[in-house]
Amino acid sequence: MRIGKARTRTGELTIFVKELFFLAKALLPLPEKWHGLADVETRYRQRYLDLIANDEIRGIFVRRSRLISELRRFLEDQGYLEVETPMMQAVPGGAVARPFKTFHEALGIPLFLRIAPELYLKRLVVGGFDRVFEINRNFRNEGISTQHNPEFTMLEFYQAYSDYRDLMELTEKMLTTVVRAVTGDTQCEFRGEVIDFSEYARYSLVESIQHFWKGENPPSEGDLESPKKLRELLSSLGVNVRDGDSWGKLLGTLFETVAEPNLIQPTFIYDFPVELSPLSKRKDEDPRFVERFELFAGGLELANAYSELNDPEEQRLRFEEQLEERARGDLEAHEMDDDYIKALRYGMPPTAGEGIGIDRLVMLFTNTHTIRDVILFPHMKPETGKVSK
Repeated sequence: MRIGKARTRTGELTIFVKELFFLAKALLPLPEKWHGLADVETRYRQRYLDLIANDEIRGIFVRRSRLISELRRFLEDQGYLEVETPMMQAVPGGAVARPFKTFHEALGIPLFLRIAPELYLKRLVVGGFDRVFEINRNFRNEGISTQHNPEFTMLEFYQAYSDYRDLMELTEKMLTTVVRAVTGDTQCEFRGEVIDFSEYARYSLVESIQHFWKGENPPSEGDLESPKKLRELLSSLGVNVRDGDSWGKLLGTLFETVAEPNLIQPTFIYDFPVELSPLSKRKDEDPRFVERFELFAGGLELANAYSELNDPEEQRLRFEEQLEERARGDLEAHEMDDDYIKALRYGMPPTAGEGIGIDRLVMLFTNTHTIRDVILFPHMKPETGKVSK
């Protein structure tokens, strides 16, 4: 387009078009710029219009890109190697979740979209890569909510000759560094709260239930060791549980009910029941628990980490226990992975591993209240009554 500039008789600056070329057809009107694009349904289904109309949304995805770059830079500076592992797996493993299933025609076998890259990353540790990470896409055939999308992004990393306490220290340093690089401060606002990543609280899972219990008489350690008492406590809180739920599952449910909603400032919760952690190493001093932690902030679970179970015989027993859970109707229980057990038999050094939810981290750093606002193209139900042309 060729243009010229001049002023009208009233002095207004005016552009005179001398020649015009059309670069593309625009057959539909853009959203009205003054009010922006406010309809949530349209924003998610037609993200391109959302990006055109709403500078705030564009800024979220610019910050998301910066966040991923800073995480990658931090780990590379710590000597980690970035790798890629299969998205289609013969055995879905590395997490307790329901997979998506497909079929490979040439091989004639069923395959599953990965629910986690964990077991392949640990195979690499067996192979001699002492520090590896992957920024990966995972797929879980589960519900959709403000915190869950069936396709999501995780950072997962593994460090040989380390345990879960080493990763607590590393995670504190990493997130404090990254939040400062991305936001310019160690604090960020989320849901009306100021989250301060310069300080981190730590509680064992049992301690957290006692600390956040509402009422004058928090349960004693003896109460929390009794399945019968746990059922009574959960019943008093209006929580229904299955008859076959184990002590560990009951304790985990009580934690989710009593403590988890109160974890606003960055908080590590550590030492989980073994029933909830089929891939974690038991604690020597109390084998009912494993060396595992989760990191919470803003009421969101951001990270899950543990000292990896590297005993192949115990790992097989844990898988067999998970198969029994599946037989009782738990479709999210872990399946047997014989090849992974074979890898462990060659020897995996003491290792700690961690997964961090990128989408939830972006939510926190952008004060966004739904995961759909930090995923460019979130999954949605099909529009009804509309025919595509």
